[in-house]
Amino acid sequence: MSSLRPFCLTAWLAAPAAALLLLTPVSLAPVQAQATQATPAPQPAASPASTSPSQTTVAATSHEQRGVTARAIDKVKQVAKSAGDIFSRVPCLTPKGGSKTMGSLPHVAGKLAAGKPVVIVAFGSSSTAGYGASSPDFNYPNRLAAQLRRQYPTADITVINAGVGGEDAPEMMKRLQKEVIDVHPDLVIWQVGTNAVLRNLDPGDTAKMVEDGISRIQAAGGADIVLVDPQYSPAVNQRKESAGKMVHLLGKVAELRHVGIFPRFEVMRDWHENQSIPVESFVIADGLHMNDWGYACFAQLLGDDIIRSVGQIKLGVNVPADVRTYRPM
Repeated sequence: MSSLRPFCLTAWLAAPAAALLLLTPVSLAPVQAQATQATPAPQPAASPASTSPSQTTVAATSHEQRGVTARAIDKVKQVAKSAGDIFSRVPCLTPKGGSKTMGSLPHVAGKLAAGKPVVIVAFGSSSTAGYGASSPDFNYPNRLAAQLRRQYPTADITVINAGVGGEDAPEMMKRLQKEVIDVHPDLVIWQVGTNAVLRNLDPGDTAKMVEDGISRIQAAGGADIVLVDPQYSPAVNQRKESAGKMVHLLGKVAELRHVGIFPRFEVMRDWHENQSIPVESFVIADGLHMNDWGYACFAQLLGDDIIRSVGQIKLGVNVPADVRTYRPM
């Protein structure tokens, strides 16, 4: 994989931001009273006995719906605030230059552009499950879902977290059918390779299994796919040669199979080496897993790419799925 100038960053906050609440989109249109053209004749007040059970039920339901709408508005505000809070000290910046190789995302982008329901499966290990985050709301799949729902508030967006700690390609392949293919996703984000490096597995064997998995996903319905390579962290860097081979081979698989690649290793290295962010500001004390800020910036950059793809679709730049494109990071 070529050298990259990754996306963004923001430092670990002293206190975690408010828990991110994920919403099922609700209609927030206000109920407007209609002006009357003439004053109607006064009617006798209805006694409690004259109110039918159905009228009482309708009134109660209406009141409940207004309450749900009000709560939904409050949650939307909380989501937006917490997203800003996590980046208040160190923002998740776009790169100053360079580009990254990324497969186009026409399937998921086309559905979002058309207002159709979207299903995204986040497939991977502990980085996907969210180990190291202070709350499940701060893992990257939930962060990504919140970002996309803010961008497309009327869309029906489902992000499924299919991360299982400690796994790599051999274990993931066993659940690929049930947890990915059978769900009929529009986008699969496959984070893989870190545990293979830590377990001294052959990077070539991992790459071959991932390629086979991609072929199965593509044959089952043509979902967009984005691979996520290992993280830049002290534990991974102790096996520098193996990590380098894994990053290179996953990039080659993405190129051969015409799928997306999120170069997490290069993105995180850029945080440290080019943006001068201490490693402990985005990795927890175990030297391996990301913290709230790391997951938040990772999700932000993924979401930015999806949103950019939707914008291309709306502008008529509908790049075929089998054509690799270069897009700014």
